[in-house]
Amino acid sequence: MTHETNYDVIVLGGGFTGCAAAVSAARLGKRVLLLEASGFLGGAASNNLIFPLMPYSTTVTDENGEERRHYLSRGFLRELVDDLTASGDIRGDSQFNDEALKLLLDKKVTEAGVSVLFHATLCGVTRDGGRIESVSVATKSGVLTFLGRMFVDCTGDADLCVMAGVPTRLGREPDNLCQPMTLCFRVANVDKQAFFASRDMWVRLHREWKDAGRFSNPREDILVFDYPIDGVLHFNTTRVVKLNPVDPFDVTRAEMEARRQVQELLDFFRVNAVPGMERAKLMYTAPAIGVRESRMLVGEYVLTGEDLVACTKFEDAVAAGNYDIDIHNPEGSGTSHYFFERGTWYTIPYRSLIPRRGDCDNLLVGGRCISCDHEAQASIRIIPICTTTGEAAGVGASVAIDQNVPVQDADTEEIRRILTENGAYTGA
Repeated sequence: MTHETNYDVIVLGGGFTGCAAAVSAARLGKRVLLLEASGFLGGAASNNLIFPLMPYSTTVTDENGEERRHYLSRGFLRELVDDLTASGDIRGDSQFNDEALKLLLDKKVTEAGVSVLFHATLCGVTRDGGRIESVSVATKSGVLTFLGRMFVDCTGDADLCVMAGVPTRLGREPDNLCQPMTLCFRVANVDKQAFFASRDMWVRLHREWKDAGRFSNPREDILVFDYPIDGVLHFNTTRVVKLNPVDPFDVTRAEMEARRQVQELLDFFRVNAVPGMERAKLMYTAPAIGVRESRMLVGEYVLTGEDLVACTKFEDAVAAGNYDIDIHNPEGSGTSHYFFERGTWYTIPYRSLIPRRGDCDNLLVGGRCISCDHEAQASIRIIPICTTTGEAAGVGASVAIDQNVPVQDADTEEIRRILTENGAYTGA
């Protein structure tokens, strides 16, 4: 059976970011291939159980003096939330059912005409001068190679950038340490009302155990969310520090350590007879440990924490956000925050989605590996914002093809016009 090997746009990574990139380019008439290493779409939500969607709106006062919610992540993300709302698979605008999400993303890419290949791990890149010519992926039937005109790196770890020889940076300056890795997990058979009613008790006991050295997990608290299924809680509370998220040996150690931390917490609940947890059972640990931060593109513009704090409005802005600068200590306990004032937000420039001129002419980046520093990355890394930069990258790839120019010369006003027409928000 023969398959198409030549595409207009090839997207690496099938998370929210990659799906947004692929669908937006396909809807603009491009032949798109979406390559995903796992067996499903959804990325961090599906593979790492990242839940729920972090806040992606603020409150503004309109001309009549009335307050209203102002959504900063719209476009493809809003479309997904609306569809999940219609099917009853999301509570509010954030607590989604990830199994329903997988099915919905399958539907979206199929309806848009995107070609999808699962179980395809990037293993090679060829370049012709300043352009990527092809990518190769390892599959069950061997190594397959695909040619493309434009490429979009939505891997989260900037894998395509690295293999294409495009400069990246790792973690924070000057030690390259990254925010901790976390393995999310779910617990079933919980009396949630009793559990949350006893919060003061288990918070106090956790602090006592930690002060006594009875917890090896360095995290300072227990982060738990109510999952929208009866009797199920979602925990985002393991913390593995000082390991490299793009070193496979370190990641292997991290996943084993995180599973040990899961059991440590469950033992804490059992020993202390925490109300609501009497019949609790570990239901599911994520297929892979979650990575907050790893490699980032060194692009035309490096977005900084200072840019975010100043709520900078860039002329070539393609996305917006105001999630707090949320830095989990790369070395141990503690989480620092910078919260944005109500009614304020920053923007993300198109230049942070593309390599520097001369590094590569036909590559764009979406998601948490765009060109930014450690502080900015701590805010732009959440799923809603990643989805919007993915959508912008897909539109940017399409415009560069239409104009037959390097990504650095694509008309940003046209990109912004299309995004706005598609219901996205660029921060204007």
